[in-house]
Amino acid sequence: MLPSLLIVDDFLKDPWAARRAALALDYDAARQHGNFPGLNSSTPLDTSAIDAAVSRLLGVKLGPAPGTQHGACRLTRKGDKGKSGVHIDPAAYSGILYLSRPEDCARPDAGGTDFFRHKRTGLEAVPQDPAKIAASGYADINALVEDVVNRDTTLPAKWERTLRVPARFNRLLLFSPWQFHNAAPGFGSTAEDARLVMLLFFGVVN
Repeated sequence: MLPSLLIVDDFLKDPWAARRAALALDYDAARQHGNFPGLNSSTPLDTSAIDAAVSRLLGVKLGPAPGTQHGACRLTRKGDKGKSGVHIDPAAYSGILYLSRPEDCARPDAGGTDFFRHKRTGLEAVPQDPAKIAASGYADINALVEDVVNRDTTLPAKWERTLRVPARFNRLLLFSPWQFHNAAPGFGSTAEDARLVMLLFFGVVN
């Protein structure tokens, strides 16, 4: 079983090259179609080396999850708002590589990644066991996702934050996509000092 959460600091050998490559991507405001705050790059970076490294680390062969923006980068400035909040990911495993500068990550308002408990149900993730889903009061996983995640995504009072993983330059955060999570608030006012991450949505390769 893949770990629910794993932090790997100093992940890349040359993180500054990755940061330069991320900033060189196109972040066209007219091409944004997600519910997230900020701007996603129009194209992804090459993730083949990252996929191989994470696969070795976890002992499971992983690659891009179909239909996701695996390898895309995201710029989120202070005040950027999205259409959704707490959510889950459409992948077998999730990852975030933080590429904001060290001095920006050290600021008090620097946003990492938050994890939550749903107050009404007490759940911290969508259960994968049908018995646990039934014990939560739902007939199936789709009913649970609709009533908990989709219904309450933008209602902060429905959630209790259980953990904030701080942003740190060249930190890789790996976690189960079924956990309730959200990006902490963005920061900065330009591409240079904003929250900059690479998004990773892994699928298991058979």
